[in-house]
This record gives sequence, structure tokens and C-alpha cells, in this order.
Amino acid sequence: MGQNKNVFKKHGWKWGVTALATALMLTGCGGGGDQKATEPISLEGRYTLDPEKPAWQSDKKAEPTELTWYVNADWWNTDFGKDLVTKKIKEDLNVDIKFITGDDTKLNTFFAGGDMPDLITVFDSNSAVAQKAATWALPLNDLAEQYDPYFNKVAAADTLNWFQLKDGKTYGYPNYSNTQADYDSGEIPAKTAFVIRQDVYEAIGKPDIGTPEQFVKAMSDIKQKFPELIPFGFNSIGEGTGSLGDTLQDFIGVPLQTEDGQFYDRNLDEDYLTWLKTLNEAYRAGSLSDDSFADDGTAFEEKVKVGKYATMLLDGTPQQSGNLQIFMTANPDKAYIAIDGPQSNEGHSPTLNQSGITGWMVTYVTKNVPDPAKAIQIYTYLLSEEGQMLMNYGIEGETYTKTADGKVELMPEIKKMQKDDADRYKKDYRMGEFMFFGHDRHKALSEDAFPESVKQMQKWGEGKLVPHFILENINPDQGTAQARSLTAINTKWNTTLVSMIRAKDEATFDAVLNEYKAFQEQNNWADIVKVRSEKMAANKEKLNIQ
Repeated sequence: MGQNKNVFKKHGWKWGVTALATALMLTGCGGGGDQKATEPISLEGRYTLDPEKPAWQSDKKAEPTELTWYVNADWWNTDFGKDLVTKKIKEDLNVDIKFITGDDTKLNTFFAGGDMPDLITVFDSNSAVAQKAATWALPLNDLAEQYDPYFNKVAAADTLNWFQLKDGKTYGYPNYSNTQADYDSGEIPAKTAFVIRQDVYEAIGKPDIGTPEQFVKAMSDIKQKFPELIPFGFNSIGEGTGSLGDTLQDFIGVPLQTEDGQFYDRNLDEDYLTWLKTLNEAYRAGSLSDDSFADDGTAFEEKVKVGKYATMLLDGTPQQSGNLQIFMTANPDKAYIAIDGPQSNEGHSPTLNQSGITGWMVTYVTKNVPDPAKAIQIYTYLLSEEGQMLMNYGIEGETYTKTADGKVELMPEIKKMQKDDADRYKKDYRMGEFMFFGHDRHKALSEDAFPESVKQMQKWGEGKLVPHFILENINPDQGTAQARSLTAINTKWNTTLVSMIRAKDEATFDAVLNEYKAFQEQNNWADIVKVRSEKMAANKEKLNIQ
């Protein structure tokens, strides 16, 4: 997905679910025990159902509907009705929303007997909460049928099918859910790039950096000519792999599955391991900084802002667009640009990933909701063209205009505030932030959707995006022996990856890799592969992928 998801990614949350799983087993996943099915409400005097017209436009309910909406993230902005975007939502829908935020512990209290909110947004569609939604949430299919059939016109059928539970009903709907049609449209921007400072690129003769030998030589040349710079940088690793794991694998086009459609261990792909050996060679030559392996997201961002890295394998370019823009504004002739960078030794093309069909934030209507009709109206409104334009660009004539060819342009004073006074822009307008059910395709409508700093990078990425649908949600179910084994293996891979790149020689590199392979075997890797292959097959069936 684009800018918003990546902006928030920097908070680096881990959505732990052990306590939640326990609570769900104890309570049957209902607030204060199992919840009774919500009785349908009468629409008499309010509106009649019309599949050709969104219900909110006809609803004559006089008093505002008050709803509580829980978002499982402490950083979420709880204001409602003060900024231009939410003020308009409040006015159009005649709704007053009280946002509550928290972490898994707070979410857990709802399912352990606390008062359930009316809507709940979580960030893990694979969690126990999401998988047991039928016990505490209302099916969106039923809500649409009873109160707002227009919902089916604005919701993506593939997304609804993807989120179906075993009972054949869909309870949660995400934002940034990209279907095959979205990928085919070419309107989703790439978010990954190998970038280099323009001045550095020119000084070293604009070389190709596609082969391991070319990469090592370029890093060496940079080190000699720009000793004050770090030749190669990457997203902070933390407890994961930064941009040196699946991001690098996608960049060099490591296959997504085996030739017969089974799960493929991309971490042990020979092409990928060759590139890890290349990084090790560059590290031993002093072209990678030890600090890069310890830096957190904030430290990485500070270095991006001042152009400390000569080159970077960058994932989440929109997330870094502000930092890249700061450097670009101060140093227009040194700005980062995307080049082809490392390439497959096997002749594979890049298979860059973007937000998949699972999306990001998933929102549910709970059985506690006093006015289910108003709840589904919120979904329909925000998913519609009207809601999407409001969330992205505000109100036509007030914050943006449309050109003759249909392009969206922010008003000059709004654009200036966005650039020069980001805090006030966020407080007064909140465009691009309140993104429940948001979608990247609306970013394609405007040149103002992304800062100048990443436009060339997105241009470079055109035609290189490949859906990873078959790999979504394929991990073993939480609470199983395979899930526990996978957690241990993932932790081991994190330390293995770093140790290989920082190995003192090739023999040490090989020894560390062999130790990891043995660890996999000792932790039931074959069982994990079996589960993942089965889930991949189910994904293909769901999406009718051959």
C-alpha cells in the first residue's frame, strides 16, 4: 500500500495475541461471555432499501447516532468532528464517533467481559480475534442485505470472498486491499527501490550495479571517493530482516513457489544466498557499517534526512518520502534516484510486492452496536468514491480542484501548508490520514498524492509489481506446535542473516548457514512447509488462481 500504511509502520508494533487467544477460549469471544445475536432494527420512518442508492443519503433519522470505535493502536488520532475530513463525515452521516485506542491488553479486556465497543479495528486478520469473529461480530453480508444493499456496489467481491470465514460470511473489511484488477490497472505505485545519490552516481561513472562483481566494485569506489558516507544502507532490521529479507528476494525475483506449486523456502534460494555472500564481501571490505545492523527506524530515518547513505535498498519509499524530501530540498543536485541495482544471477525479473488482498487495518461491527444500519452506512460511505475523495483530498472547491482531464490538484494554499506546516495541516484537514477502507488507486488521480522525492522511484517501479496473494496468511494457526516452531525459526533466521553478512570469511558464512539449516530440521520445518503448502492451495482456490 502507499503512503499511509508506511507512515504508520514506523511505530514498529508487534500485535501479540497469546493473551487474546486465551481470553477467546475462555469467553467464547463475546464481551462478557457469548453474545446473543443482535435483533434487527426497524427502518420505518427512516428509509426504504434501494440497491441503487447508498442508505446514508436517504436516512431521515433525526438525532445523531453515537458509536464507540476501538482501534487497536495507541498512536491512532482519536479526534472526531474537528478537522475537515471527520467534520464532513459527521455531517453527512449524522453520526458522532467516540474513538478509543489501546493495545492487545486493552482489546483482551473487551473479550474477557468488558463492555464491547460498537466497531473494532485490528491489524492482524490471522489473529484469534479475527478468526473467531463469527462469535462477536455481525456479518457484513447480512448488514448489507438488511440495511444497505449499495454496500455490495462499493465493496470488492474478491476482498469479501478473501475474508469469508468457514460459515461462508464476511465479518471484517480491510483498507489497502489490492485485488488482481488493482494490480492490472497499473495505478498502484511501487514502494521498493534501489536508490543512489545523484552526485555519487555521477562521480563513480554511473556504473551498472547488477552483478555481484559490479556491486562490490561500486561500493569500493564510493568508499574511496566519499569516505564520509556509508556506501550501502537498508531499512532497520530490528527483530525482522529490514529490507534484506523478502524485499531483496523480491528485488532479484526469487520464485514465490516451487515448480509444482508448493511452498518454496526463499531464504535458502541459491540466487539470494549468492547476494548475501556479496553483501558479506562488501561488509568485509568496509562498505557496510556495523551501526546499520543495530540502528532502529528512527536512527535510519535521521541518516536518510542528511543523505548519509550513498546507496540504499529502500522498502516503503512513501514512508521515507518526507525524509527524502528534506534531503532533496536542501540538496537538489544530490537527491536520491532509483536505478536498476542488484539483479538476479538466474535471469529472473523483479517481483516487487505491494499491499496484498489482506490489506492492513481490518474493521468489524460488533454484536453490541445499537444501530447496525448506521454502522454499515459508514462502510458504504467510506468505500464509495465520495468517501475516498474526501479522505484523500478533502472537499472539491475548498481543498482541491479538478482539471479538464480529471486530475486532482490541491489548492495552492493547502499544498503550501502540507509542505511547510505539516502539524497544522494534520490538525485542520487530516487528509491522507483517516484511511479506514482507503485504497491506493485514488492516489493515481493526483500529482500531489506523493512528494516529489519519490515520484522518479515510483516511475522506475512501473511494471515490476507482482501480486504475492498465494503467500498471504499461510503461517500455521496460532497456538499450534507448528506456530511455536515457526516463531523459533524466524528468530533464528534474524540472527543468522546478520551473522552471515558480518561473517569474517566465507567458511564462517557457510558454517552459520549450515547451523540454521540444522535448526530448521530440529524444529519440525517439514510440518511447517506442509501447512503452508496446504494454505497456498486454499488461497489459489479462493482467488481462482491456476
